[in-house]
Amino acid sequence: MDAKAIVQHPAELKPPPRPRLVKLLPSNIGGPLIGLVLLVLVFSFSSEFFFSLRNGLNILDQVTVLGILAIGMTAVIVIGGIDLSVGSVLAFSMMMLGWLYQDQAVPLGLAIPISIATGMLAGLVSGGLITYAKLPPFIATLTMMSVARGLANILTEGRQVVGYPEWFTSLATVRHFGFLSATVGLFLVMLVLAWVFLRFRAGGRNLYAMGGSPEVARLSGIKVRAITLWVYAISGALAGIAAVTLAARLDSSQPSAGLSLELDAIAAVVIGGASLNGGVGSIGGTLVGVLIIGVLRNGLNLLGVSPFIQQVVIGVVIALAVTIDTLRRRSSTAR
Repeated sequence: MDAKAIVQHPAELKPPPRPRLVKLLPSNIGGPLIGLVLLVLVFSFSSEFFFSLRNGLNILDQVTVLGILAIGMTAVIVIGGIDLSVGSVLAFSMMMLGWLYQDQAVPLGLAIPISIATGMLAGLVSGGLITYAKLPPFIATLTMMSVARGLANILTEGRQVVGYPEWFTSLATVRHFGFLSATVGLFLVMLVLAWVFLRFRAGGRNLYAMGGSPEVARLSGIKVRAITLWVYAISGALAGIAAVTLAARLDSSQPSAGLSLELDAIAAVVIGGASLNGGVGSIGGTLVGVLIIGVLRNGLNLLGVSPFIQQVVIGVVIALAVTIDTLRRRSSTAR
């Protein structure tokens, strides 16, 4: 047989084009999304109050603070880092807001940006410890977690600040168009902006390159040190925004706020398909992870499950997510 007869035309070897919509979805989001749907179905049949518009809006309200923290945590984990300080930075920023407003008589319109800047400054310090002092991210952010929590208590000597103006608390309580509060709207806008940045902007692609191999990224001209510094600064600023959001919702500032929220944020990102080794992660996956945690907590509360058992359940879910990520990476390496 003529050799030319068995050689396929290049056009025949080309794989069929994928739909454009599929290209917009991360390949590792399918499993978490299926898990979220299954959770919704299980709780819908288990509780008559779960599958309702009112409860759905409650879940959105409940996950807003966690979701804002998880956006910053996504960027941190994508570059191969970790941030254990965001819960404490949230408390520090929250107390800064209350201390400025009530103790120092600073107008709330000015106290809000100062409290957000406080969170950014804390993130800059963490980033500086990592990039200049060469501390591991775990140690640097663990240090900031302790310092920020201590400062949160020092500002008001451990007492909470209560009583904000009605216009401020209405940001979290008044539903515009019958369903959307200003804080939830802010969270959704931030999600879209973060998704566009990570998916379509060169700066977002640089984060993935750094997570894949910091040295290769540096040799290719990416300013690894500067980008790392600003990723942690942005994570801190988002913790400040989350602090303002939580203060509006609670109508108070509490030094104990944000306890374990850093673990929930990490869990949401990992459950959403991100790899703790860096280089893998998406805003869409993070949103699914945040919703999984929110649905789990809400559904278990409706069923009257103890908060201690809820911690066990969420811990098991995190372990499963990390195990699946490990198996997926091993499978891709084997190929």
